[in-house]
Amino acid sequence: VQLQASGGGSVQAGGSLRISCTASGRHFSNYLTGWFRQAPGKEREFVAAINSKRATVYVDSVKGRFTISRDYAKNTAYLQMNSLKAEDTAIYYCARGRPILSAIRDGGMYYDWGQGTQVTVSS
Repeated sequence: VQLQASGGGSVQAGGSLRISCTASGRHFSNYLTGWFRQAPGKEREFVAAINSKRATVYVDSVKGRFTISRDYAKNTAYLQMNSLKAEDTAIYYCARGRPILSAIRDGGMYYDWGQGTQVTVSS
């Protein structure tokens, strides 16, 4: 199974980007997809996750600005990022797994990871 992240780029503060995560292989819909990010000099941080029933979880800092979604026909998950801030600058990674709800923010609970896509927000 491979995850391919794409869609990153550079925007000014207040702008928007949509990043994508496309999975190869079967049973995409059976897994939860998560987005994590890592800024320079910082630890990896959970951003958002969506399960097979399209239930979503977000870190507080992106609530109301980011939206995670998935398209089963395309085996793809998306992270729509609006009202971007300089502190959103990071490499964004998608991941796939079956964590229980209490562990959904734990990257160690995810099986497969994409290669990351850079998001840079200038103030």
